[in-house]
Amino acid sequence: MTATTRTALTLALAAFPLAAQATNGYFMHGSSVKAQGMAGVSFALAHDSIKAASNPASLIALGSQYDLGVTYFKPKRSADISGNDMGGGYSLDGHYDGNGERDFWMPEGGFARMHSDRLAYGLAVYANGGMNTSYEVAPMVFGSGEAGVDLSQAFLTGSLAYKVSERHSLGVGVTYVYQRFEAKGIQNFAAMSSDGDAVSNKGEDSSNGWGLKLGWQGQVTDTLTLGASWSSRINTDSFNKYRGLFAEQGGFDVPENYGVGFAWQINPQWTLAGDWERIEYSDVHSVGNSFSMLAPLGADNAAGFGWDDIDVYKLGVIYAASDRLTLRAGVSHADQPVPSSQTFMNILAPGVIQDHVSLGATWELSPEQSISVSYTRALEEKVKGNNSIPASFGGGEADLEMSQDIVGVAWQYRY
Repeated sequence: MTATTRTALTLALAAFPLAAQATNGYFMHGSSVKAQGMAGVSFALAHDSIKAASNPASLIALGSQYDLGVTYFKPKRSADISGNDMGGGYSLDGHYDGNGERDFWMPEGGFARMHSDRLAYGLAVYANGGMNTSYEVAPMVFGSGEAGVDLSQAFLTGSLAYKVSERHSLGVGVTYVYQRFEAKGIQNFAAMSSDGDAVSNKGEDSSNGWGLKLGWQGQVTDTLTLGASWSSRINTDSFNKYRGLFAEQGGFDVPENYGVGFAWQINPQWTLAGDWERIEYSDVHSVGNSFSMLAPLGADNAAGFGWDDIDVYKLGVIYAASDRLTLRAGVSHADQPVPSSQTFMNILAPGVIQDHVSLGATWELSPEQSISVSYTRALEEKVKGNNSIPASFGGGEADLEMSQDIVGVAWQYRY
C-alpha cells in the first residue's frame, strides 16, 4: 500500500467517530457506496474492497484495487407524547423534534490485493452503526437542557480469501471496532440507576473490541453465484463514564449478525441479486433488555432499549448499460426492532426505519478508474406506542417517527 493510501485510510478512521446514523436498527444498510446503490445487497457480489466487510470471500473476485468514498446522511427524527399526566396539572404531551444535529458524513476506504491466483488479502475501513438524537426541547422528565444521545462506531476489517476450487472461495476477517458515546440532558434517570453519577452529561466516552468474520462465495452454475457470511458478536470494553446508564456497568457490545445471498446473471446486461440478513440485537443487554426490567440502570440485567432481533430482506438489480456505465437499483425491508411497548425510552434512539429504496451508478473514467454514486431514501416510518409510558412517568403513549436521505460517492482505482 502506498503512503498516500495509508494516509487516506488513517484520516478516514479518525473521522469516523463524527458519523452517526440509523438504518436497519443502528446498522448501516450497505457497507459501501456500490452496495448502498442497491439497498445493501452484497453477500454474493464483489462490489469493491470495502464490501469485504460483509463477505471477506469476495476478495478473490476483485483483483487488486483501492477504494475511497464518503456518504452524506441526513436523518429526520421526532416523537409525540399524548395522554400523559404527571400530576399537579403537568403533562409531557407535545411534539418533540430530535433534529438539533441534522447532517452527518461517513468516509470509507479500503484496498484489495491478489497475492497469487488463489490467495487475496485486503483492508476495509467503514461505519456499520450509530445513533444520534438531539432534542433542543425535550420531555422534562428526562432532565434539563438539550437532551439526546450520540453513538458512533468505526470498523476496520483485515481479510484473507482463499480460492479452494475454480468456482468456490472462503474468507476470514478480523475486525477492530472503535465506538464513541455521549448522553446529555437525561439526568433524571440517575434516580433509577445503580450509579447515579455515571448516567448523563459526562462528555464523550469510548470503547473498543475485536471480532471475527467468516464468508463463502460459490459459483454454483454458469449464471448463479451464492454467498454466505457470519460476523461474531464483538465484546467491547465498557463505557465507564456511563456505567450507571447501560446494563452490565456500561456494556455496549456489537451484536452477532449473519446472512446469505444470491446473484443471478440473467444475461450479459442484467443481474438480479438478493440477500437475507439477521441481526441479533436482543443478545446485547443494553440494547435488548426491556425498559420494564426491575433491576436498576447499570446493573447486569438492567433496563435497556427493548429492541428485538430483526431479519432484513434485500433485492436489487444491476444493468450494464454500456462498457462504461453500470446502473443499480434496490429495495429492502426489515423487521421492526422497536416494539410498540418500548417507544418511551426509544425517544432517545428512534431506530424505527424498515424500508429503503436505492439507486446507484458507476462510470468508468478509464480502464483503471471509476466513480460510483448512490442515493437511498429510507421511507418514513412511525411506531405508535402501546402501554409505552410507565405509570411512574405519568402514563400515556409515545409515538416515534423517522425518515432518512443518504447520498454516497466513491472512487476506485484498479491495478
